[in-house]
Amino acid sequence: MKTNFFAEDRKGWMSLLAAADEDRLAELWQEYGADPACEWLRAPEAGGVMVQGRMGGSGASFNLGEMTVTRCTLALEDGTVGHGYVQGRSKAKAGIAAKIDALMQTGAAASLRAAVLEPLAAEGKARKTARAAKAAATKVEFFTMVRGED
Repeated sequence: MKTNFFAEDRKGWMSLLAAADEDRLAELWQEYGADPACEWLRAPEAGGVMVQGRMGGSGASFNLGEMTVTRCTLALEDGTVGHGYVQGRSKAKAGIAAKIDALMQTGAAASLRAAVLEPLAAEGKARKTARAAKAAATKVEFFTMVRGED
């Protein structure tokens, strides 16, 4: 199991952006202050994907249901390509995610990581810890009493 909520690799930041609260992501993006010029290779569009499950992690896969996803692809002026995939129908969130993905592949990665990704990761970790503490408070310990019989 991962110990870090946020990873340094592309898979990690894409996962973090997809899981982020839309309003908080937009706020951090606006505070970052950069909105690079880009060309849409695939404008934000909503569609459905089939979600599959697997019993016990090793059984045969089965179709669990459909989920709405918004995706987009863009290219920065230097040719760097960024992708955005988010749950739901938020074209704005998908666009921000694609811009961040593209910028994370450039020299702006360190400042972007500090301004946007690290705060999102810290907030996500805090939510996860709070949820675990809330669940732990309801834990019931079962034990067997010895009845004194031989």
